[in-house]
Amino acid sequence: MPRKLTISLIVGGLISALTLYLAFRNVPADQLLSYLGTINYWWIVPMCFIVVLTFILRALRWKVILKGVCEVSFWQSFHPTMIGFMMNCVLPGRVGELARPVLLKRDRGIPVTTGLSTIAAERVFDLISLIAMFILFFSTLSGNIGTGGTYLGVHLDGQILKSIVTGMIRLGIVLALFIALLTIDRSRNVIKQIIEGLGRWLTRAMPALKRPIDRLFNLALAIIDNIAVGLSLVRNPVHLAYCAGLTVAIWALTALSYRVFALGCPGIHLSLSAFTTVMVIICFVIALPSVPGFWGLWEAGGVFALSIFGVAEKDALGFILVNHASQIFPVIGMGLISALITSVNILQLSHTGTAADGRPPAQPDAQPNAPHGLEGE
Repeated sequence: MPRKLTISLIVGGLISALTLYLAFRNVPADQLLSYLGTINYWWIVPMCFIVVLTFILRALRWKVILKGVCEVSFWQSFHPTMIGFMMNCVLPGRVGELARPVLLKRDRGIPVTTGLSTIAAERVFDLISLIAMFILFFSTLSGNIGTGGTYLGVHLDGQILKSIVTGMIRLGIVLALFIALLTIDRSRNVIKQIIEGLGRWLTRAMPALKRPIDRLFNLALAIIDNIAVGLSLVRNPVHLAYCAGLTVAIWALTALSYRVFALGCPGIHLSLSAFTTVMVIICFVIALPSVPGFWGLWEAGGVFALSIFGVAEKDALGFILVNHASQIFPVIGMGLISALITSVNILQLSHTGTAADGRPPAQPDAQPNAPHGLEGE
């Protein structure tokens, strides 16, 4: 296993172990097992159907973003999407994010850095959508939450929740302004010059750390260019609206999958709006390093979020555990099937992906023409 993956697995494992301990420490095992025995597991079937539908929409969204590079069929978008998300579930370091660009280069000859730009565009759509959902639903629910409580040493009450909403609104405004600046060549170049100047100053001040500082700032510059190139691929107003609509549908259906499974879980009586808030909090928490599949962080974030709405800790943990497994195991299964269909060696792909990480992005005008003879969707 490459050194980078090994380090990622060790760090992620430690964080996941800590969060698993924090999530389980106050729940007796017999109570948790007793609750798991009361769940109606038939509700996993419609939940999994919804999960599969969200990935169909993800594949359609990537297909639209790729129109700025080349035309691909639905299956040429779907299989790499499933392989990438499957790899995030079974391998450390989130190497699945690099799988799609690598497969795009293998199948279509598109530079890996151009593929990374399309992934960056997806992440921008996701982040904006999640922040908007958090602000919308959390602000409408915060007044109905009880007097509050303490979880993992953190006290929650209405006032604190309002402060969180205010902070997210500010973050959303800053993010929107930052993205707007990145889409303008002149302002983007100014931002890059500031970052480069800061990097040079730090290397002069701390010459012993020159190499890690250079790597960090080169990564920041690559991220900025990837986002800019990715967004330039969807400047068409119709494509932009289509991607935005698909993103909202993806996250709305994901929240619905939580709500559907809750119908079979005693003690979980939350509205769709509340589950949307729970989902967003989990998404923010699992952005931290963790073991493959986000085990530990998902549970800690989910129990934390459900406690805001007064769900008992044992009920919350039982629900989150089964919900987590039901969310990722279908992805792993579909990803493995896609890998078999497309003759992809997962371990070899992970090595190729880590080798491609961190390269500067290709500019749109340097992209090759799409190969001829590709059938449409």
